[in-house]
Amino acid sequence: MNETTTTPDSAAQPSGAGEDDEVDEQFRALLEGLRTSLPGVQVLFGFLLVAPFQSDFDGYDRSTIVSFTVAFLSAAVSSMLFIAPSVHQRLRAPRSGLRRRSKKHLIIATWLTIAGTVAMGVAIVATVFLVSTFVFDTVWSSAVAASLAAVLVWAWFYLPLKWSTD
Repeated sequence: MNETTTTPDSAAQPSGAGEDDEVDEQFRALLEGLRTSLPGVQVLFGFLLVAPFQSDFDGYDRSTIVSFTVAFLSAAVSSMLFIAPSVHQRLRAPRSGLRRRSKKHLIIATWLTIAGTVAMGVAIVATVFLVSTFVFDTVWSSAVAASLAAVLVWAWFYLPLKWSTD
C-alpha cells in the first residue's frame, strides 16, 4: 500500500508554498532596492526641474540644451519605471483578487526596474556632461561623460552579469 505521511509542516502549506515564499522574498528585495534608487533619481529630477528657470538658461548652446533634455526626460522615465512595481502591487489584488506577488509580476517588476536603471544611468551621464560643459569645452565634457558611462556600465551591468554565471 502506498501511504503518504503528513507532517505538521506539509499539512499547513499548500503545494507550491515554498515557491510563493521565494517569490515574496525576491519581490520584497526588489522593492527594498527601489527604495534606495528612487530617491537618488528624484533628487536629480528635482535639480533638473529648476534649471530652466535660471536667468541665463536661454543663453546655453545647443549641446547643453540637448544634454539637459536627455537628462530631464531620462530622469522622468526612470522615476516612472521605478514607481511602477509599487503601483502594480497596489492595483492587482483589489481589482482582480490575484496574489500581489506572483512569479509573472516579479518578472515584470524586475524588467521595469532594469529599464528604470538604464534610464537613470542615461540621466546621470547626461547630467555629468551638462555640468561639465560649464567647466570644460565640449570635447573634454564628452570625454568625462564617456568615462563615467564606462564605469557605470562596468559596475552596474557587467559585474553582476559576469558574477551570475559563476
